[in-house]
Amino acid sequence: MLTIYSDDHHLHHGRCELMDGQLMPCFEMPSRADHILQRVINRELGPVHAPQDFGRTPLERIHSAAYLDFFQGAWARWSEQGRDGDLLPYTWPARTLRSVLPTSLHGQLGYYSFDGGAPITAGTWQAAYSAAQVALTAQAEIQRGARSAFALCRPPGHHAAGDLMGGYCYLNNAAIAAQAFLDQGRQKVAILDVDYHHGNGTQSIFYERNDVLFTSIHGHPEAEFPFFLGYDDEHGEGPGEGFNFNYPLAAGSAWSHWSAALEQACTEIERYDADVLVISLGVDTFKDDPISQFKLDSPDYLRMGERIAGLGKPTLFVMEGGYAVEEIGINAVNVLEGFQRATEE
Repeated sequence: MLTIYSDDHHLHHGRCELMDGQLMPCFEMPSRADHILQRVINRELGPVHAPQDFGRTPLERIHSAAYLDFFQGAWARWSEQGRDGDLLPYTWPARTLRSVLPTSLHGQLGYYSFDGGAPITAGTWQAAYSAAQVALTAQAEIQRGARSAFALCRPPGHHAAGDLMGGYCYLNNAAIAAQAFLDQGRQKVAILDVDYHHGNGTQSIFYERNDVLFTSIHGHPEAEFPFFLGYDDEHGEGPGEGFNFNYPLAAGSAWSHWSAALEQACTEIERYDADVLVISLGVDTFKDDPISQFKLDSPDYLRMGERIAGLGKPTLFVMEGGYAVEEIGINAVNVLEGFQRATEE
């Protein structure tokens, strides 16, 4: 399986995040991708290529131009103010406030974010831009006939909506790739999000559309981030009614419960009969993940990959979360090896 990877991800490294009342080093760190890349190489999964640059146009198919302009220029504006710390929001247009776009940097940052979990640093735009190009390059390989490809994206993307960053995410790599498939002639794309946290950004992007089926298995939002989306009664709206399926699970869920939800998601994907499948590959479902509450073990990820292969679709894997850094490479590559093994049998 071909892996697409950019070393530009090292350009983004937030200094800290607020967790349980304390400022802590960011769980979303460069070593996450480094461990995955090393495991890809050690296991001889396949060649590793650098991404092509498809420009900003494919990003604008998902994200508003105004949002991209803000994100691209935010650090320069921050630096002009004499600042060099992470740029983080501290106020948002909540329910009792107006949703207006102020002129100030901090006001605009609040407008274009939904939480304080997406720090902007000097290299964040370039890292996120390159991650989107990683996804687009892997997508192009599948469009040219590859059975599968792995987009080793960092920072992740599935929490980013059309004009919102948050949850470590800035550009929605999976959504950008899905739209590229459609723009290049595919009629239907299915997205399966297996990250512990609901892909609220991806859901919101495609919620009123029927050319993309979105399915997600995740921690129940009554108790888990992002809290305000990901419930099982969210089925889409307008033309998208019946094309959105959430499978929220309780904390402590192990493979037996998780795999049952996977079977339900696979049933919907099979019924939809998509031309191509995009996997938002989060492995923060691991039993020792520091910010998640599921109990999957490393061998379970092999079985996950095998089941995904059973769908029989050209499949793009897009890296999302996973914060047990020592095991992230094992678990992510186990999914890919399980998929590859099943397709070769």
